[in-house]
Amino acid sequence: MGNICRSPLAEGVVRFQAERAGLATVLVVDSAGTHGYHEGEHPDQRARKVAANRGYDLSGMRARRVKEQDFGRFDLILAMDRVNLAYLRRSCPETYESKLGLFLSYAQGLAMDEVPDPYYGGPEGFERVLDLCEAAGRGLVDTLLPKPDFDNASGRP
Repeated sequence: MGNICRSPLAEGVVRFQAERAGLATVLVVDSAGTHGYHEGEHPDQRARKVAANRGYDLSGMRARRVKEQDFGRFDLILAMDRVNLAYLRRSCPETYESKLGLFLSYAQGLAMDEVPDPYYGGPEGFERVLDLCEAAGRGLVDTLLPKPDFDNASGRP
């Protein structure tokens, strides 16, 4: 929503995971809020702290709001919850609606599809959000990795 808690954590995680998977040069990862409450600000101090504790660097990030150009620029635009997804759907040109989805839909084995907003809670909420971002990030990066082309006769790549 404001681009200082959940989405910067997700951006940091996906960038890190993409780099480890060898996709850093072909994958553009960015985060933005649906509202301009915090434009230009660094991610929340609590988000930066839990991220740093796990080896993610959010220091270069600044909050920004989703722009109309983003819908054409990016292949996927993933929201953290249904409220933000609804906002994106209202703002998105019809041509690009298929690019919209929920970030947590990429996490395997979870019984939830929304990343909770930790802003009004304590550090444990940020830890939980980071756990969820790591799970969804792994799933997202896995879907982007090239799949081996198996020869039907031999079963080998």
